This record gives sequence, C-alpha cells and structure tokens, in this order.
Amino acid sequence: MITKPDRNDVRKKRHVRVRKTVFGTEERPRLNVYRSNKHIYAQLIDDVAGATVASASTNDNALNLESTGNVEAAEQVGELVAKRARDKGYKAVVFDRGGYLYHGRIKALADAARETGLEF
Repeated sequence: MITKPDRNDVRKKRHVRVRKTVFGTEERPRLNVYRSNKHIYAQLIDDVAGATVASASTNDNALNLESTGNVEAAEQVGELVAKRARDKGYKAVVFDRGGYLYHGRIKALADAARETGLEF
C-alpha cells in the first residue's frame, strides 16, 4: 500500500528548494522562520560564519503573550526580531519562509518586520 507523505515532509522538500537560492551573508543575514502549532520562531542567520545573529520567538519573556499560536503573536515576534536586528546594525535581510506558504502567521511576521524597519 502506498502512503501519502505527511505535510511536514512536503514542507521540508519545499524548504530545500528555497534554500538553494536563499543565502545569508554578513551584510545581509537570512531571516529564517519556523512555525509550530503553538509557537513561532524567527532567527537572523549569517550562513558564511554559521552563526545566529539575533532571534525572537513567542517563548521570549520580553513579549509576555497570553496566546502564542495566532497572527497577533507572530506580528509581535516580527517586530521584536526586527528591533534586535536594527540594534545590531542590520537593515537588510533575506527572507527564508522555511518552506511554509506565505500566508497567515508567516505573512504577519514578515509584514511586521518590514514595518519596523527591515528591508527585504
């Protein structure tokens, strides 16, 4: 019997395709997004050095969120990661949606990061 691949396997394949072209440098790090059912995580990654420059998530104590798996929480994470990036001197990033569709929480995080001052 042939089984259908689960959604996460399909997402990982899509992420591999995206990562062929999306690469973070020291001047323009990669803004990577990971979404789970309850939380959303964002990291700025310098792929040349293999280092995380800045990060934010719904688990962050600075946010003090009541519910973490919604669009409003994703917007706050986007604002926080953009603020931390600008504090470290980064203005432009490359957006890596992590294989997720550009919709809902992913779009909300990206739009909030753009409004806070990141360019991508």
